[in-house]
Amino acid sequence: MQRTVSFNQLKIACSNCNLRELCLPVDLSNDEILQLNDLCHQKRRFAHGDYLYRSGDKFQSLFAIRSGSFKTQVLHEDGREQVTGFQMAGEIIGLDAISTDRHTCDAIAHESSEVCELPFNKLETLSRKLPSLQRHLHRIMSREIVRDQGIMLLLGSMRAEQRLAAFLLNLSQRYAARGLSPTRFQLRMSRQEIGSYLGLKLETISRTFSLLQQRGLIHIHIKSIEILDMEGLQTCLAGS
Repeated sequence: MQRTVSFNQLKIACSNCNLRELCLPVDLSNDEILQLNDLCHQKRRFAHGDYLYRSGDKFQSLFAIRSGSFKTQVLHEDGREQVTGFQMAGEIIGLDAISTDRHTCDAIAHESSEVCELPFNKLETLSRKLPSLQRHLHRIMSREIVRDQGIMLLLGSMRAEQRLAAFLLNLSQRYAARGLSPTRFQLRMSRQEIGSYLGLKLETISRTFSLLQQRGLIHIHIKSIEILDMEGLQTCLAGS
């Protein structure tokens, strides 16, 4: 049975975190970062398959992913699971619950992971004192809206190879932002999960991976991906 893990009371210093530039405003002073340190003082560790939160849980905190990765999913009335996103280190998770005070999806660890808890009521209070932090939170929420719109575009108007190309290019950009290779990375998610996210059947995903590899755009080995032709992948996304 999958489980939800409990909190460990361990001090985490935002000022010493190597992901600081990804999830914090860049213009906070040292004093302001210390105030944020006092807010972000708890972390949770997860094993693969552990739940960070479940749909319907009461909203109390946002979570900054310190290491590892997560997926979010919703359960349809007919029992089907629909993947709604893949989140990695340096990203904020839990924004789905701000408007309703209840989480609208499940968040599940894809691997051994760790998050920093950000109690939302304290975060709101602090953001009123620190305009740059408030602007940063607004940017994060705006980015989520743009991402949702991008998913709608994917599912509504793109062919299978365009959807997969867009997915791989997005991962490439996100890894590059973390100082990692934009052309060689591991897929933490299964092909079934990628298909669910992109609105494609498993056999279509497998066939499309093979097609992109045959065209010399990527090389696949189990879950390792190497982008061989970035420009060609972008051309594929454009539908050419």
